[in-house]
Formats: sequence, structure tokens, C-alpha cells
Amino acid sequence: MDTWFVACMRSLLASWLVCAWLLVSLGASAAAADLSAAEPPLWFDADRPTAQAQQATQILLTAADEGLEPNHYQASELSLAVTQASTGSALTTTEQARLDATLTRAMAHYLSDLTVGRVNPQQVSANFAATVSPTTDIAEWLREALREQRLRQKVAQLATQAPMAVPLRLALTRYRALMNHPAWQTSLPALPRGKLQAGQAWTGLPLLAQRLQVLGDLATEAPTPERLEGELRAALERFQERHGLIIDGVLGRKTLQQLNVAPGQRAEQIALTLERLRWTPLRQSARMVVVNVPEFVLRAYEVQDGKIDVKLTMKVIVGKALDTRTPLFDEEMRFIEFSPYWNVPPSIARSETVPKLRADPGYLAQQEMEFVAPGGQVITSMAPEYLDAVLAGKWRIRQRPGPKNALGDIKFIFPNNDNIYLHHTPSPGLFERDRRDFSHGCIRVEEPVALANFVLQDDPVWTDARIVAAMTAGKSSTLRLKQPLTVLIAYSTVVAKAGRVFFYPDLYGHDRLLAQALRQHAAALSP
Repeated sequence: MDTWFVACMRSLLASWLVCAWLLVSLGASAAAADLSAAEPPLWFDADRPTAQAQQATQILLTAADEGLEPNHYQASELSLAVTQASTGSALTTTEQARLDATLTRAMAHYLSDLTVGRVNPQQVSANFAATVSPTTDIAEWLREALREQRLRQKVAQLATQAPMAVPLRLALTRYRALMNHPAWQTSLPALPRGKLQAGQAWTGLPLLAQRLQVLGDLATEAPTPERLEGELRAALERFQERHGLIIDGVLGRKTLQQLNVAPGQRAEQIALTLERLRWTPLRQSARMVVVNVPEFVLRAYEVQDGKIDVKLTMKVIVGKALDTRTPLFDEEMRFIEFSPYWNVPPSIARSETVPKLRADPGYLAQQEMEFVAPGGQVITSMAPEYLDAVLAGKWRIRQRPGPKNALGDIKFIFPNNDNIYLHHTPSPGLFERDRRDFSHGCIRVEEPVALANFVLQDDPVWTDARIVAAMTAGKSSTLRLKQPLTVLIAYSTVVAKAGRVFFYPDLYGHDRLLAQALRQHAAALSP
């Protein structure tokens, strides 16, 4: 009975979230319809629709170019109605008012979806505040666009305001055009001995070459060799690079799996990414540090004149997909701790540290750990009652600064409810892995000095030499930043870089969750 009750409550909550977000996103359109009834019609001149009414219906008909659904905005019906009103008998005053209000309502709905998305980010495990649309007063926004005779241009500006929107829209169109391409109508044959090494022959090479040519990784005029070598192997490596794989020019199971993903699935992945970009706050501050979890990459950048200038890119290690996922949110970085202590989280102490100490009491000294009593008293010896106090939540365990410290020698603090932070690591070898979800949720950074330099770039006192000295002092010290810096933990499985489109696995299943939420949203819109 309890399980059934919980399942029902979850279902009701999910439905409520969908409806609540729908009401928020459609609120502007309802207001617009009310306002349009009291004002002159937006889309009619005398008794005929204006040229911009035709433009509006064309915008709605091409909503799929933005990864949206034209039928959500009655695109076909409105296009037909406007065409008939333009060429047929003149509408009555009531009919004209009804069509004018319906088109206004549809445009308001479309512009809301285009600028802030269709789904509340918190419904899909992204703790971002709902974005405020620049078209909140939709009627006034439309009147201004129509007065200026710039409806199409102003809508295009809204469509391209999200970072990567332009190249991803182009990629969406391209992958949709490939949905029925003959290169994916036939399956690639089985690999000899499970993988194809450089220099080996394979009956699937012609089809492999065709797919790589269609995807742009292999020049169309390149001849197909009899063995995996030369330009074909280089093209395979380019494909591996674009799909988050080990770049070794070997056609193994994982590479074959990615080659077999149909273009239609890639198009859906791009459309989901466009939806995420609409409510991920990537431009909210002039300077930002952004971690893209599926890519295992951190970027530090500045926003100047609306354009993003990336100053720093590095690898990161994120939370394990299985049980310690890194949450998605944005907060202000306020402190840097040099030579930090590591206060072992209670969950890790219970599941890992205490069992190790019971099995091997010498583990405390080996790992340079110590107990901290409620009054702050530090105890470096071992006793069973100390472990019992830790399990009871009365004592805690911490690791002293030094080469064995799990946080490395620097910690970037942006206070948050999940106790997540950026830090270095005593195990830099893990950065060489292609998949890097190894942490308990916090984010390990590959180049801590470079990151500290970016954070402190407006404080000339903090040179590289001073940063390194503080990191290696062996004595903990905390620096309060003069100016807080936004840290954003984001999730994008498609990234446009230098004119190329890269695809990454749905590490935490968030794309799958978003796709489900969008299906619920579509169902809520059904008559």
C-alpha cells in the first residue's frame, strides 16, 4: 500500500509540475489575448490580414527548425485561416477579432517556448530558477515589432540568443535531412574478432566510409581503401573525437555503437539540447565558470557585448553516474581555500572510512587523518568509541593538508545546499580516462593554478608564484574573494565547437528525463 501511495503521489506531482509550468508559460499569451480585445487588431489592416500576419504563420510553420512542434501553435490551421481571410470573403468583425486574438495567443505561446523553454528546469533535475522571458509583455513586444516592420528579424534575434543556438539549429536541419539516407538503411556487418585494428580488411569498409563522408568526417572524394588505414582511419579518429570516445583509430564495440546511432536519434538529441539552452543561465554574469557534466569539461569565460570569450578550458572529474551524481545548479564562488582540510562527509565516513579504520586502525595515520570532537578538540589516536561517536554524528573525521589530501591543495568554494565544490586531486592520472565520473559528487579540476589565476585575475597581488606557494604551504588558509564569481554546473550532451558538432553520452539520464517531460507537456496541450 505504501509503495502504491508513493507512486501515485509522484505521478500527481509530475502532472502538477507540467500544468503549473504550462500555466506560467501561457500566462503572457492569455494576457495578450485580453489586451488585444481592447486594442486595435494586431494582424489586420482594414478587413484583411497584413503581410506580417502571413510572416507570423510562416514563423509558426517553421517552428521545427528550432526543435519545437508547429502543431503546438496551431500553425497549419492559422496559416490556412489567414490565407483564406486574405483571398476569400471579408470576415465579420467577430471573426476578425477571434482570428486576431488566436494568432496573438499562438505567437505568445511560441515566443515563450522559444525564449524560456517548455519545461520547468527543476522538473528535470536542474536547480535553476525559471528564466524570465524578454517578451513578458507579449502584446507590447509584438506591437513594437510590427510598427518597425521587423517581426521576422526580432524573432530571429530571440532564437539565436542562447549560446551555440546557431550552429545547433544548422546541425538539427542537417541531421533531419539524413533521416532516410541510404547509409543507415543497411547495418554494418559484424567486426572480425570483436574489433578492427589499423591495417585490417573488413567487408564493412565501403559502408563505413559512406557514413563518415555523410557526417563530414571524411572528404567525399576520398577513395575507399581495402584496409583500415590512411585517410579513412584519420576520419574514424575524427568521428571518435566528436563522440567522446578514445581516439585510437580502432573500430571497437563503443565506436561501432556510436556509428550505428541513426541521424534521427541525433536530431532528437540536438532538439533536447536546444531546449536545455533556453533555461540554462549561461550569460547571467560577465565572468563565469561553467562545468558541462557529460563532456567532463570546465570552461571559464567572459561575456563581452553579448558574446562569450572562453579564457580557459580544462578536463574535470564529476560524480559517479551510478550513485553520487553531481547536481546541476548555479551559485556564487566566494572563497578559495589553500592547503585545505578535507572534512569527510558523514555518508562517506559511514560507508567507507569507518569500515576501513575498523579493519586497519593504522589507516588513520597512513592517510593523515584525525578526529574532531564537538568542542573542536583534535584527536590523532584510534579507539573504537571514537568510531562509534562518528557513526552517531557527534564526532567527525578530517584529513590534514598535504600530498595525500583528497582535495589536493586547493578548494574553490561556492556555498550550496549540496556541499559541492571544485578542488584539485592527488590522483591526476584519472584525467587521462575518456570517461571521468569517479567522484562522490564534487568536481576535481585538472589545472587548479590556471583556474585560480582566472578567478583572481583582477587582484594583481595573486601571481602564479603566490598561488602555488599558498597551495603548498601545508597550512590551511581561506581567501574571501573581493568579487563573487558565478559557477554553473550544466548538462549538455551536444556541444558545438569550432564549426563542428560533438555528441556525448547521456551520463545521468537527464536527456531521457527531459524527453519524458516534453511528452507530458505535449499531452497536456492536446485538446
